[in-house]
Amino acid sequence: MNPLAQKLNETIAAENSHVYDMLSGLGRQIYFPKEGILSQSAEAKAKAKTFNATIGTALENGQPMHLKVIQDTLSAYNPKDLYEYAPPAGKPELRSAWRSKMLEENPSLKGKSLGNPIATNALTHGLSIVADLFADSGDAVIIPDKNWENYELTFGIRRGAELVYYPLYNEQRRFNSAALRDAILAQKDKGKAIVILNFPNNPTGYSPGAEEGQEIVDAIKAGAEAGINVVAVTDDAYFGLFFEDSLHESLAGHLAGLHPRVLSVKVDGATKEEYVWGFRVGFITYAGQSEALLAALEQKTMGIIRATISSGPHPSQTFVLHALKSPEFHAQKLEKFHIMKGRANRVKTLLDSGKFDDAWEYYPFNSGYFMCLKLRSVNAETLRTHLLDRYGIGTIALGDTDLRVAFSCIEEKDIDQLFETIYQGVKDLEQAAAK
Repeated sequence: MNPLAQKLNETIAAENSHVYDMLSGLGRQIYFPKEGILSQSAEAKAKAKTFNATIGTALENGQPMHLKVIQDTLSAYNPKDLYEYAPPAGKPELRSAWRSKMLEENPSLKGKSLGNPIATNALTHGLSIVADLFADSGDAVIIPDKNWENYELTFGIRRGAELVYYPLYNEQRRFNSAALRDAILAQKDKGKAIVILNFPNNPTGYSPGAEEGQEIVDAIKAGAEAGINVVAVTDDAYFGLFFEDSLHESLAGHLAGLHPRVLSVKVDGATKEEYVWGFRVGFITYAGQSEALLAALEQKTMGIIRATISSGPHPSQTFVLHALKSPEFHAQKLEKFHIMKGRANRVKTLLDSGKFDDAWEYYPFNSGYFMCLKLRSVNAETLRTHLLDRYGIGTIALGDTDLRVAFSCIEEKDIDQLFETIYQGVKDLEQAAAK
């Protein structure tokens, strides 16, 4: 084992042996090289006043070399904020700005030990880092039955972990914290569980209320008290889009410092929060541990980044930083929030009218981009293809009965027509089946 990796492991084990036990085989092996091209280039950047012939970029007239056809479209930005490599952990000013934003929007994080957010190539990359650092073959990854399908690829296919499912809703149509607790406690023999909490949920658009949130925290604490090391991952992809009386902050703060056997890992990003999907800017943040342990986890995370993408895109990090620093940022974001809330409210008003009750019921939703219909009489995939082929309407079929509808991309004035056409599609299939 590389001495740098060994030293990081010794620090983690000394600070919290349970977190050391959470690490995968790869997580124990990985480190960020202190010697090599990056470190030597950093030293040269500080000291090489005559010529700096280190890192593989090109300079011209003291600026990063660039093509005019590109720079003309980006003339508001200095070339040094676009063309140079971003540091592996991300643009320092952006990391600091995002940390301030997190603390402002998540009061439960205040007063907790909190690492500096590490920039990722959006949310999926952040989750992939979690998988690399903590998931080994056979480890349990606990997710609800209504989930983002990429979890299976990221944790199951890539890392060989076992996906453990529990029902998202209980009989009262609230978050099924009892089922989550049971799923965690069932891992006692393994002694380890990775729990992914995705709120607002994709695909249902559900976020728990305060009481439900406390039940989730209690379930994770019960697992820790039973001797299970829990990597508690909050996938906050749709953070901030809370339209009703649900929790309006991440559970990451409530999980930070909860128990020595619990590691709180927050994965979030500008991707959906700031409506910049193609920018691919996300973050991973560790919380609730000692400064030395947080620093060691940061080094291992940087090692994964260095070994995979080397560093994230600099231009999009600059664009996001510019937005966060802008005095118009909050007002513009609030404007978009109200548009999204209007769409969600229109969907709920329409579905609560009763006019479609013979065709479906809907799963509770109160946030995010999506909602899900539970079809009563027709197959979801059959309906999906029928709507696409006959009416030119795209939806997502999930299993036999569930149809996901993204109201995020439908103008409020068009929502009635959308659901009326989906209803007509159900009727088409029912009539065809009756012949």
